[in-house]
Amino acid sequence: MKPTLVILAAGLGRRFRGLKQVAAVGPHGATLMDYAVFDAIRAGFGRVVYVIRPDMAGAFRESLAPRYAGRIDVACAFQHDDDLPPELIAPPGRTKPWGTGHAVRAARHAVSDPLAVINADDFYGTSALRAAAQFLCEPGMSAKPAGAAPADAARGDAARADVARWGLVVYALRDTLPQRGAVARAVCECDADDNLLSIHEVLGIERDHADARVVHPGGRIERLAGDTTVSMNLWAFTPHVFDLLEREFVEFLQRRGRDPAAEFYLPAAIDRDIRSGAAHVRVLRSGQVWCGLTHRNDQPHVERLIARLTAQGEYPERLWE
Repeated sequence: MKPTLVILAAGLGRRFRGLKQVAAVGPHGATLMDYAVFDAIRAGFGRVVYVIRPDMAGAFRESLAPRYAGRIDVACAFQHDDDLPPELIAPPGRTKPWGTGHAVRAARHAVSDPLAVINADDFYGTSALRAAAQFLCEPGMSAKPAGAAPADAARGDAARADVARWGLVVYALRDTLPQRGAVARAVCECDADDNLLSIHEVLGIERDHADARVVHPGGRIERLAGDTTVSMNLWAFTPHVFDLLEREFVEFLQRRGRDPAAEFYLPAAIDRDIRSGAAHVRVLRSGQVWCGLTHRNDQPHVERLIARLTAQGEYPERLWE
């Protein structure tokens, strides 16, 4: 059994002012998704599932099917804004996407094996995807927990049969910040044994020399150390994640479903699963360089990194020859 790579590619690219998913960053027009698939094949993944909007289906199938034919199996899952649990409806006028938790949930009918999740607009590299693949191939990773964990379960108790075992590839905050502009990052609290204790989304993080800062409403400034551990959304899950996301999404909609700006963030859902004892997450450290496309001025930096890795022989000039 080989794990599946799920690529979240339904984003609108508003800050980038275009579709980041198809932006050329490498020689001969290679995209970040091309590098992700190339690295996934080298890391041992057997299948790729793209989570996309329905209006993107034709273009994806026309370009991806021939490009990866004979190399890896490719499928699409669709993120619909009205894809909600039974008897729940979106509030009138809701146009904002439901967030990363909803995007992963959209793949539930297309994935039955252990899976890794990444963003289409981020570059993770072979060693990061290999760390996720090796974790997913450990014994017992395809098994479903026997039952729901009690709410007072000890955090980090990965040995119990009713606890989902997941992984998260992490990075140092300083290595994930653009030179200019504010970004969101999921800040992690880990123990000395690399167990994830908590994770929460922080908005508006800016580079501040070797460290970072967040300017809160009212002008209060919060400082963050450059070596703060953060997630860039490279998760390693068992298929049981879809059951837990369904439960979390129902609770989210009951609490905040009428708020037109509310988003179902994946880190927030996982944090609740960790705190309840339903999941244990191991922190995986690959040492891989990360980069990504948030703003248009990020593209030259990504292109330079890809050019350097290509010159060093990490990637061929043409990925698919």
